[in-house]
Amino acid sequence: MITHKNISIFFILLLLLMFLVNFYMAINIWCFFAVIFLWIGINAVGSSIISSNYHVKAYCSNPSETEKKIILTFDDGPSKFTLEVLALLKKYNAKATFFCIGKNIEKHPEIIKQIIEEGHLLGNHSYSHSKFFDFYDEDKIADELRKTDQLLEKFTSKKINFFRPPYGVTTPSIRRALQRTGHKVIGWNIRSLDGGTKNQELIFNRIIKRVSPGGIVLLHDTGKHSVLVLEQFLQFLQQNNYEVISIEELLNLNAYEIERG
Repeated sequence: MITHKNISIFFILLLLLMFLVNFYMAINIWCFFAVIFLWIGINAVGSSIISSNYHVKAYCSNPSETEKKIILTFDDGPSKFTLEVLALLKKYNAKATFFCIGKNIEKHPEIIKQIIEEGHLLGNHSYSHSKFFDFYDEDKIADELRKTDQLLEKFTSKKINFFRPPYGVTTPSIRRALQRTGHKVIGWNIRSLDGGTKNQELIFNRIIKRVSPGGIVLLHDTGKHSVLVLEQFLQFLQQNNYEVISIEELLNLNAYEIERG
């Protein structure tokens, strides 16, 4: 398996070998730079693709699922658009998991309460969702996760188990922080890109081309365009006999656990 640890060991050994060979047969300095740049490139790609499991294990789908069952997840809320999302989920009898940002939970606690009352699940999406989150050290990442957990646990009364890294980026610092907090990383295999474009046709077509049993769909509950695409998508799923179920049911994981002690 290609992981950060395995890749690091390989390139360290390769550079050491090249260094030793250099004593007997001159190696062009640019060969050393080429190896280092390749190492950096592999790290960058592995860190940015959550399904690669490069730094941490991420649950991105259930490939063994054969029935037409699928998961909906929403990032970056809660916001005023979350209410419209909830109304559509109720209309189509669909369940979802909301990965919430801590500072938005503080702004809309009543929406968090409604999410729970309507049978949906909550997950941690960091406190700040900073553009520099993946550059934070282990302590700061762990603090963000715990701060957001504390906000969510006021409503769940149970420990939050699910975490989705901002932008889907993982790092060694995130891995070490998760070893301390105990969260399970939830990824996706159907990314709508509705956070980067408002073109509804583009978003909708991208999603339906990737739909398959056991899939996890990533949408956002932070914009009107996402709400409009969601209704189209729910209609598509209904017409094609797909059932939108709980992430707990599809992945056989618990979203929360009872606090001990």
